[in-house]
Amino acid sequence: MEQIYTIPVNEAFEASAADKSCGCPFCAIYNKLENNELDLILGASMMEPDVRIKTNKTGFCRTHYDMMFVRKNRLGMALTLESHLDQLKKELKDGGLGGGMGNKPIKRIIELEQTCYVCERIAFNFEHMIETAVLLWNTDENFPAKLQAQPYFCLPHYRMLLEYAQHRLPKKRMQEFAKQVEAIEEGYLEELKDDVSWFCKKFDYRYDEEPWYNSKDSVERSMKFLRSDIHKQGHGK
Repeated sequence: MEQIYTIPVNEAFEASAADKSCGCPFCAIYNKLENNELDLILGASMMEPDVRIKTNKTGFCRTHYDMMFVRKNRLGMALTLESHLDQLKKELKDGGLGGGMGNKPIKRIIELEQTCYVCERIAFNFEHMIETAVLLWNTDENFPAKLQAQPYFCLPHYRMLLEYAQHRLPKKRMQEFAKQVEAIEEGYLEELKDDVSWFCKKFDYRYDEEPWYNSKDSVERSMKFLRSDIHKQGHGK
């Protein structure tokens, strides 16, 4: 029986199985989570005191500042920044008898460089999605076929999938799972390698009259496979 926490996983896997251009299902899940969090932080969550305390402490990474900036809610962003900057003014003041040595601002800025409210929220929810996929494979008789129908998993999410499976599956089931997922990766990697090689050959005059086949977007697909296809703006743009 489908539970509410399994719906996003099933939807993403079904979409990628039906349309291979959707790519890695976990990238789609990540992007959906990211857009939801950006909508919330610039909307309903913006004025909640407990959220404001957290955003004042963690701030945002440059990627999410940029994504917030283009979502056409400058007031929402400005209100968040107003509170954050006000607190930073106090936290960065080195002061002390005879003046400080800069240790206080150094420490606080290092903390800010390593934290992001949106990244932390996504990471928490995304880990549950990876875990859910593993558990569905182990308990839902229909899910292994959905997994087998995937075009590929990008390498970062492939690694996460295997890591979570190692912690959640018994040894024998883990071997079955790893074999099934590896077959998906090997098949796509071989296809991708051939497409990139053909793309390179097309720049040789001897192949000028040959068709491109499936190689025209092979460079873009390789980047998505190697480093994920995340941080895509959704409806909020």
